[in-house]
Amino acid sequence: MEIGGVTMRFVPDEFSRKFFHGIPLLAAFLLLGLALTASSLAAPPQAALPAAPEMTAADLDAFFDGFFPMQLQREDIAGAVVVVVKDGKTIFSRGYGFSDREGKKPVSPEETLFRPGSVSKLFTCTAVMQLVEQGKLDLDRDVNDYLDFKIRPKFGQPVTLRRIMTHTTGFEEVLRDLFISDARDLKPLREYLIANQPERIFAPGTVPAYSNYAMALAGYLVERVSGEKFETYVANHIYKPLGMAHSTFEQPLPPALIPLMSKGYGRASDPPKAFEVVQAAPAGSMAVSGADMARFMIAHLQDGKFGDARILKPETARLMHARDFAPDPRMPAMALAFFEETRNGRTMIGHGGDTEYFHSHMHLIPGANTGLFISLNSAGAGEADLRSMLWEKFTDRYFPGQASSEPPFTASAEDAVQVAGSYLFSRRADSTLLRPMVLLGSISIAAQPDGSITMDVFKGFNGKPRRFREIAPLLFQDVDGQDRLFFRPNSAGRMTGFLFFAAFALEKAAWYETKSLNLALLLFVVGIPLSALLFWPIAGLLRRHYQRPLTLSPNELRLRRWTRLVCAFLLLTMTYWTVLLSRAAGAIGNFNSHLIPWLYLGESLALLAALSSLVALWNARRALAGSRSWWSKIQEVLIAVACLGFVWMGCVWRLFHFSAKF
Repeated sequence: MEIGGVTMRFVPDEFSRKFFHGIPLLAAFLLLGLALTASSLAAPPQAALPAAPEMTAADLDAFFDGFFPMQLQREDIAGAVVVVVKDGKTIFSRGYGFSDREGKKPVSPEETLFRPGSVSKLFTCTAVMQLVEQGKLDLDRDVNDYLDFKIRPKFGQPVTLRRIMTHTTGFEEVLRDLFISDARDLKPLREYLIANQPERIFAPGTVPAYSNYAMALAGYLVERVSGEKFETYVANHIYKPLGMAHSTFEQPLPPALIPLMSKGYGRASDPPKAFEVVQAAPAGSMAVSGADMARFMIAHLQDGKFGDARILKPETARLMHARDFAPDPRMPAMALAFFEETRNGRTMIGHGGDTEYFHSHMHLIPGANTGLFISLNSAGAGEADLRSMLWEKFTDRYFPGQASSEPPFTASAEDAVQVAGSYLFSRRADSTLLRPMVLLGSISIAAQPDGSITMDVFKGFNGKPRRFREIAPLLFQDVDGQDRLFFRPNSAGRMTGFLFFAAFALEKAAWYETKSLNLALLLFVVGIPLSALLFWPIAGLLRRHYQRPLTLSPNELRLRRWTRLVCAFLLLTMTYWTVLLSRAAGAIGNFNSHLIPWLYLGESLALLAALSSLVALWNARRALAGSRSWWSKIQEVLIAVACLGFVWMGCVWRLFHFSAKF
């Protein structure tokens, strides 16, 4: 899920949907002139692009009014706010739909509060850069020098603020207490960070892996060196100078702001949901009005200045907006907290954000001194990504241009085959009990006969899979769009794919990590014991009917019955884990500390099921050594193999770790 984070446009498993939505990519091939016998034909000149309409309040009014009402109704979204700034002014600001659908309360861009999710990170990192300016923080210094606890050593390299702000710390994903269901369970930020420190699965500065934990750590550094509570620091040093009177990181909300908070919805047609509480507050707990977000956008577009106020020095703001980490010069980069974007030949920066129910994006076009902010208060039907759709239509209308291109290139079928296979997102859990969801949600890249590739998760606005064509060695671009994928082997020789969003990457899965293998193994481990249990009474009835009793010794009969009990216990264990993880995945707030006793119970059941597999193994050995029928021998061996498969799954899926991390 992009919970409080960047979204990519793809059809979700819900764990992935809350983490991620997928994005489009384009390929352009030039037609060379054909040499003819008597003469040559020159390629016709490229058609001139139509002139962009002037971005006026009236034109924006018509554009957005033509987009939002029908789309909100179609996607079952209660309300939205959209703001456009240009040349230091707000030129469009409007609410659509309702902040309270039952009470028919309309969205007000000036007062209604939305939860922008991970757009909050831009405020956190702006606070960090203020302290960098003052010499209180250093972007390239080990964060342990500032902390009153330690980030565990790994790879011989420290975690730094630059790595945090470019999402290259290498931390694995952690969900425990990221969101909590009750504000009374909120813990101090320090306590949360100590209890949930993740492992690092990549060396710092090598593979981008989006991390809410890392950004929460950045917020704690602000507390440590400023001497102010994080929420108070942002209010004093960002909100107040910019005049953002309807903004807060506080949870629960201050009493004066509670009446202004939009309700959040799964679908507009469903009842409203409770106020979402983000334990990792600096990563995504902010509430803000559209008008206040306009002030923040203007300040960044003007290199830290808004009116007479300045929140960053010009050189600091420019450093924050500049490319910092990228796998290749032709790919979008991570700036310091900002995601670089390219469209129609323009460079842009921005950040997206999601809670369970609110979905937002902020885009800045520094070269045009223009910014756009959109926030929705409902998850909606999920059939279309309104934010991406709006952004593409907006830029195509007001900032048309030619997409970035490469020299003519003949796609290589061998390259497509080389990158094909199963991949895991870099933003993932490797060492925790979330690993089953990662393995069963792996991504498949398929090579096509024409040298293009497709992915099973990336979809266009029409719901069809996107196709990417190679435009340079291992550089692929969407046939119908402008986004790119770039592949290269890592130090271990595993192919790594870098996405349009620079904070995410794909790593080719090992053979035992593929979705097809793990799904097949899961079906086998469940199907064989289930078949044995179902066939057990049926076989007994058939033997009685045909008067063919089992010719087994009392010990063999006893061992056979115990093996069937092992089958039942294995199925009970698998059912327990399925229900537990399914219920937890229903809402991100379910992944909290209250889940720990149930996880320990599940781990205990898994260990007991693994140990009881010895009974099935012994039974299979006795069956093979005895005089049973071949069918009976095959059945007992299959049960033993299924039990061994469960043990394998328990090891690969981390079911035996007895860890409270997730």
